[in-house]
Amino acid sequence: MKDEVRIDKWLWAMRIFKTRTIATEACRKGRVSVGDNDSPIKPSRMLRVGEVVNVRKPPVTYSFRVKALTENRLGAKLVPDYLENITPQSQLDLLDVVKISGFIDRRKGLGRPTKREGRELSRFREEAADSGWDFDFDFDFDDDDDSDV
Repeated sequence: MKDEVRIDKWLWAMRIFKTRTIATEACRKGRVSVGDNDSPIKPSRMLRVGEVVNVRKPPVTYSFRVKALTENRLGAKLVPDYLENITPQSQLDLLDVVKISGFIDRRKGLGRPTKREGRELSRFREEAADSGWDFDFDFDFDDDDDSDV
């Protein structure tokens, strides 16, 4: 087993990034840091056992403790033997907030809802209707009566 390995190779091998090219780009863009130091690192930086790697994938910053090193990509079941996810719960809670807000706060012009969002919207309407909400609004105005104008 090696004492050191390039950080871009390790990030790819641990399945944090889908390709090594993406891992390298993340390092170059300053999205990866080691330890408490938030300064960006180079993709060629050597990583050692016991170090903490911080990876920013907006809106969350993941933290991983290195348990073992490898340059070869592993099966997903073997990854926990090589890293420990120490991401704070507050960061993981941001994922839930983003999932919810992505559905509710859709800005005008961003396209129609996805199939999944449509099902969630239907489910929401059914639950609201069961609790007494009425979504059938009647906007039938009587234009013949001009007394208000």
